[in-house]
Amino acid sequence: MFIQTEATPNPATLKFLPGRVVLAEGTRDFRSSEEASVSALAEALFTIPGVVGIFFGYDFITVTKDDTDWQHMRPAILGAIMEHFMSGQPILKGEAAGDEDLGEEFFDEGDEETVSTIKELLETRVRPAVAQDGGDITFRGYRDGVVYLTMRGACAGCPSSTATLSHGIQNLMRHFIPEVQEVRQIQ
Repeated sequence: MFIQTEATPNPATLKFLPGRVVLAEGTRDFRSSEEASVSALAEALFTIPGVVGIFFGYDFITVTKDDTDWQHMRPAILGAIMEHFMSGQPILKGEAAGDEDLGEEFFDEGDEETVSTIKELLETRVRPAVAQDGGDITFRGYRDGVVYLTMRGACAGCPSSTATLSHGIQNLMRHFIPEVQEVRQIQ
């Protein structure tokens, strides 16, 4: 099994491509070993010193570290990923599904058409680009001209995420939806 590694715009996060499907549907973001209890692979990765976050996408895994050097972590991460896929175990245990519940979406009555357009732009233009960088972005709400989004994986805590939101996504939304005045991140 050959696992490729790619850098992401976030220097604390690396993207691992095992050459097979990781999650057929949805994504999963783990920020602690307690959250990782639904995945044997996530649990194994959290045992590696320095690992502080794990994100599963369709065909990739991103790992976020503390100030530990990648040179010391990468072999252990590659070993854990390879061992997991060779074992034949599923990525998620039992009934755990893809996307975790991020909470209820919110928007005002009468904004359904605007929200639908926002979601379509996110799905067709934003999420594919963000996934290439090892992350994900999800719609959380819309109110009074402000779009609320959650950034996960390599995008969570990335130094360039503010620029991505304000220059990239906000400009895209304003171009197609004049009612949008601002895009904000919800942690």
